[in-house]
Amino acid sequence: MSVRNQSSEPSEAVGNHRAGFACFVGRPNAGKSTLTNALVGQKVAITANQPQTTRHTVRGIVHRPDAQLILVDTPGLHKPRTLLGERLNDIVRTTWAEVDVIGFCLPANEKLGPGDRFIAKELASIKKTPKIAIVTKTDLVDSKTLAEQLIAIDQLGRELGFEWAEIVPVSAVGDSQVGLLADLIVPLLPEGPALYPEGDLTDEPEQVMIAELIREAALEGVRDELPHSIAVVVEEMLPREDRPADKPLLDIHAFVYIERPSQKGIIIGPKGKRLKDVGIKSRKQIEALLGTPVFLDLHVKVAKDWQRDPRQLRKLGF
Repeated sequence: MSVRNQSSEPSEAVGNHRAGFACFVGRPNAGKSTLTNALVGQKVAITANQPQTTRHTVRGIVHRPDAQLILVDTPGLHKPRTLLGERLNDIVRTTWAEVDVIGFCLPANEKLGPGDRFIAKELASIKKTPKIAIVTKTDLVDSKTLAEQLIAIDQLGRELGFEWAEIVPVSAVGDSQVGLLADLIVPLLPEGPALYPEGDLTDEPEQVMIAELIREAALEGVRDELPHSIAVVVEEMLPREDRPADKPLLDIHAFVYIERPSQKGIIIGPKGKRLKDVGIKSRKQIEALLGTPVFLDLHVKVAKDWQRDPRQLRKLGF
């Protein structure tokens, strides 16, 4: 079993420039989005302490002198209960077939379960693509628990008839071994020139990223009541007219969609306080992302049972 610590040397010296795609997979809430953000050095994927937060395939771009690593962040693979769930799983499998490296994220603080075995079994059927086991959230466990998890992950690969290219313990929150993980992925990428301009951190359209930041803020504090019922669409982004060049203002109009009228009060809160807090929090994040002052206009709409309605799903971007 090859387990990588900071003292280990990367697998091989990289000669020519390399560029390619790596995909992080894992069951929901395994730390995939947090790891993507840590590697890119900026927030490009939304995170929340609940499963099924990621719904779009977000590409984060890591620029290095020797390589360009494009990270594809997928939804967690899970047993679908809705049409939305089925579509999310399709996104995952399509992505796996197209990348150069697959990183399987397994939290250090949770024993391997049926969900992990389900994904590992699917990975075993993808023969040619190198697979790295990434043990996330190592800051939450002691060294004995971590060692037991590393052994269990190594055995899981053997049981299913494949060998991990690497097994790497990391903590995105504690910034432990995140750089090492990038060092180990790079040699597995094909040689070639950069695929994106220097300075680009993602190829997600700005409107999609803004909608995700609003949704992240809207999810906070309503985990139990509305775990998957929130969707956000940015309807309009326009520079405010009659503003001097040195004092620009961007007007953003967005709709927060929920599935039932009874959920409206939860999102808006007493006297509109909750929606106002969502606006304040997400506006700060949007201004940091865009580098410009923003006026954010938020409205709540009901899209009845949108997770099960193909027409509504299309309208909401799924």
